[in-house]
Amino acid sequence: MSVRTRFAPSPTGYLHIGGARTALFCYLFARQHGGSFVLRIEDTDQARSTEESVQAILDGMRWLGLDYDEGPYYQTKHFDRYREVVAQLMESGHAYHCYCTPAELDAMREEAMANKQKPRYNGYWRDRADTPPAGVEPVVRFRNPTDGQVVIKDAVKGDIVVENSELDDLIIMRSDGTPTYNLTVVVDDMDMKISHVIRGDDHVNNTPRQINILEALGAPLPVYAHLPMILGEDGKRLSKRHGAVSVMQYKDDGYMPEALLNYLVRLGWSYQDQELFSMAEMQSLFSLEGVNRSGSVFDNKKLDWVSAHYLQNTDKENLAAQLLPYVEQRGIDTTQGPELGDVADLLRERSKTLLDMAGAATYFYAAPQQYDEKAAKKQFKAATAPVLAAIMTAFDGLSNWEAEPIQQAMNETVEKLDIGFGKLGQPLRLAVTGGTASPAMDQTLALIGKASAMERIEAAKVICENAPEA
Repeated sequence: MSVRTRFAPSPTGYLHIGGARTALFCYLFARQHGGSFVLRIEDTDQARSTEESVQAILDGMRWLGLDYDEGPYYQTKHFDRYREVVAQLMESGHAYHCYCTPAELDAMREEAMANKQKPRYNGYWRDRADTPPAGVEPVVRFRNPTDGQVVIKDAVKGDIVVENSELDDLIIMRSDGTPTYNLTVVVDDMDMKISHVIRGDDHVNNTPRQINILEALGAPLPVYAHLPMILGEDGKRLSKRHGAVSVMQYKDDGYMPEALLNYLVRLGWSYQDQELFSMAEMQSLFSLEGVNRSGSVFDNKKLDWVSAHYLQNTDKENLAAQLLPYVEQRGIDTTQGPELGDVADLLRERSKTLLDMAGAATYFYAAPQQYDEKAAKKQFKAATAPVLAAIMTAFDGLSNWEAEPIQQAMNETVEKLDIGFGKLGQPLRLAVTGGTASPAMDQTLALIGKASAMERIEAAKVICENAPEA
């Protein structure tokens, strides 16, 4: 059997973390088995579906690098096919017209609840031969079996048994002629020859209904695999109240797509004790047998740890290419200064995200416009001026502006002045970067360049000279 998976989001919002993980698992399973990965846009809810949401899904997939082999297919372009299948079910006796009004359906539910029964449609029009009421446009309902069981052979959860008596006759076509979700999914999975339906376990309740429709159509059943939910730290399903955001927000926040994918693959799947995976490893090692049955908690600290790993281990050319847009967003022209790859290489150990790195990278290309207020009050004093003057003299005599001679000049200056290194290092860092944290000063100064470094130290020295005596 040829493996064919599908990711089938509804375009009623952004591509969220749960959807991205489902897409990733479908993608990995197809790739591992040499199969096809299909993207299908389930846009039959026309009142809520938007072009913006479709674009957000496509953008998210593209950024994550989850390349689909077919699609995107749009359900709204297949209405004729859905109506054809409904007619087929009607003709075979597996579907029927129902003329119940909303008020009648409400009364059925209230009666069922009063009798401590599950609120549901009671099958009123299932076998009636009455003359239909005038002026009522009927819906079409699927004639669900009333006896026996549906056994879902779930590749993640194991066998799930549902009694047919627990299922009512669901609507498969509305009175306006538009198909419903459970019908369109069945027809698409059948027509697209989907072999494995991998989706969130919020769909478990839909599966027995879809199996019954597939069997009524004489279609082969796909393998179902229902993924555990992603949970917030309170143990409840991840939602906006937990800060769950669009996948593209993670891009805006400076996470590399490789890092986010690595984090997502571990949300519900494991391979031995391994935490970090390349995409090649994910494709070769992923299996449905390795998917956990219980939910996984989304941990932002763990995501930052994974992100930091990728920043530290990505080659500097790739890192620079991914960093560039974040630096340019800050109005920085990287052509006027050191190679961005060299800057990224220096900053990688101190950064959790590309956004962090971009913030730190700015002082390599532009002198500080302001200084850390608390640090400036402490460091930029009259007594600091001669210290900065001394280091300028030492630096001015360097013909080789590289880290080693720069460090040697700093060491000789503090020895000559008979001061602790902090008396030079701290005001020097503030003068050059505007803050109190940076990589080693010798490497930082080497990348900034001699001319720019000297200008910044001079500006700080002037501030110190004009500071009141302590």
